[in-house]
Amino acid sequence: MYIEDKSSSLNGLARIGRVTFSKTGKSISYGGRTFQSLKGSGFKANYFDVETGE
Repeated sequence: MYIEDKSSSLNGLARIGRVTFSKTGKSISYGGRTFQSLKGSGFKANYFDVETGE
């Protein structure tokens, strides 16, 4: 999956990495972090970090 950090601006650090989807598909795990879906409400974003909110 293409992963890009857009917490501080529209252009951030990016990479392609392997993610693991939860059984419900509402969250993903990558690099020891868990990301939850924004359900289409984000501007140029799909997921946010559960721990930090980024």
